[in-house]
Amino acid sequence: MSVLPPARPAATAAQPAPALKPAGGRRFAAGRTILALILREMSTRYGRTPGGYIWSIFEPLAAILFLSVGFSLVMRSPSLGTSFLLFYATGYMPFHLYQSLAGSIAAAIRFSRPLLQYPAVTWLDSVIARFLLNSLTGILVTILLLAGIIAVVDAHTTLNMPPIIEALGMAMLLGAGVGTVNCAISGLFPIWEVIWSILTRPLFIASGIFFLYDTMPPLAQDVLWYNPLIHIVGRMRSGFYPTYTASYVEPIFVLSVSLILLAVGLLLLGRYHRDILNL
Repeated sequence: MSVLPPARPAATAAQPAPALKPAGGRRFAAGRTILALILREMSTRYGRTPGGYIWSIFEPLAAILFLSVGFSLVMRSPSLGTSFLLFYATGYMPFHLYQSLAGSIAAAIRFSRPLLQYPAVTWLDSVIARFLLNSLTGILVTILLLAGIIAVVDAHTTLNMPPIIEALGMAMLLGAGVGTVNCAISGLFPIWEVIWSILTRPLFIASGIFFLYDTMPPLAQDVLWYNPLIHIVGRMRSGFYPTYTASYVEPIFVLSVSLILLAVGLLLLGRYHRDILNL
């Protein structure tokens, strides 16, 4: 008697579908890309300069010292407290944090243009990397400078941390909003970078670094109130001077302006980033 071989499975049997890669893998890949961009910028910006990160501390310190010495020659005491160094530092540092973020994010695509030709690197990765690096650097420099000034001048300051954290957060968000909009506009129209630098030069004077908003004439207050940096500087100083309330500060106004600019900037970059890369 012959034994029949076992029947083979039908040729038309459906093959199992290949397993899909989990979304977490893509998220981890984006994280690695952002970290690589941060390390690349750190080595490019600070690794090739003698002193490296030390210059990021000396630059704002030199500006604060210059302001303090200059105004101490014509004024007996600052508008708040007894230390010119602390008064100008509490105004200059949030402004410097905003300015560094806005400027670095505005150049994100131009700086990472060669890497953006690779599919694994996106324009959003470049923006996020610059935001994280400059935010962490700015906060670290602010902490070191203000702590050093308080220790040296013995200003007997009672710190109120929530307003300080709020001011730094608003400066970071405003810098991100302005930076993304300028990244898109200057990418499409390179002349905008020059125009913007000319238009915003008065901000150094009009942001409350040298004076208190409360001491300005009513007409100047009506105009300056619409400068978000006035609110940020006022909130920052209220965290160092317990007697200063800065009642004019409206965080909702600053957050609204920042979020609107950030949304517009991200929409423009999402729509035109390929055109910017091809220019």
